[in-house]
Amino acid sequence: MTNSAAGKPNLGRFGSFGRGVTPEQAKEIEALGYGAVWVGGSPPAELEWVEPILEQTTTLQVATGIVNIWTASADAVAESFHRIDSAYPGRFLLGIGVGHREAHAEYRRPYEALTRYLDRLDRHGVPANRRVVAALGPRVLTLSAQRGAGAHPYLTTPEHTAQARQLIGPAAFLAPEHKVVLTTDTDRARQVGRKALDIYFNLANYRNNWKRLGFSDDDITRPGSDRLVDALVAYGTPDAVAARLRQHLDAGADHVAVQVLTGVTSWSRRWPHSPGRLAWHPTLNEEPYDRRGFPQTRPWPVRRVARHPLHRRRPRRAD
Repeated sequence: MTNSAAGKPNLGRFGSFGRGVTPEQAKEIEALGYGAVWVGGSPPAELEWVEPILEQTTTLQVATGIVNIWTASADAVAESFHRIDSAYPGRFLLGIGVGHREAHAEYRRPYEALTRYLDRLDRHGVPANRRVVAALGPRVLTLSAQRGAGAHPYLTTPEHTAQARQLIGPAAFLAPEHKVVLTTDTDRARQVGRKALDIYFNLANYRNNWKRLGFSDDDITRPGSDRLVDALVAYGTPDAVAARLRQHLDAGADHVAVQVLTGVTSWSRRWPHSPGRLAWHPTLNEEPYDRRGFPQTRPWPVRRVARHPLHRRRPRRAD
């Protein structure tokens, strides 16, 4: 849904971030009070898994976190967007991003490639207020507000959220992701957190952002200092974790995408499911990447969906 007064998406205060979410899991996420489910892992351009989730829920929104511009054609993504939005108006938010130099041989001049991708989405009529951009640094954060609804920063801190809000202004949408481990055992929380963070130490985009936030080379060297892990992964009592996530809201976030790390293969229901405080949905979030950041699997569910008859593919234009 879009907030008509502010012109920005309204996903509620908290969403659930995961990979391979099924329609049944989405129903439970909605019942727990989440406003949105964010699906990561660079899903393919066809986005055929979105409709089953929206079909099985009533108000839950689906957001991509994110579609990768190097692997997903803007033409196909735009077609998918219009098909989904026609069937479920206002319930799909398109998140796009440039990914990482270490994972894509095509990675050249990413800022210019991103602007061209946005140009093509414009030509296909994808509304700016229904798309967000994965952004960490000042240049892309600014672009996210100029060419989209706003930004979806990943693996950041409330301090970064405050800086981002100051940069993009009050009218832009800001939805950071934050990881959570549901335990009061500090050693266990850091162990699970380090496992989830491990692949990111090789990725320059994240390392550079952590340095901008004041972390040292020692902090950001694998396996990461306690200071870094504690900044990126919330843990403790429900009240302590909720307070940590609310720091993003206090810093200017409109919405926080909560990625709960379990470190096990079963779902946990140990924590209060009170949307008024924070709705917990500890889905399994094992990272489907190798140590270089390359996807190992296609974890999202896929279903064949017929092309919407009213949507016509536009002819490809040369950039």
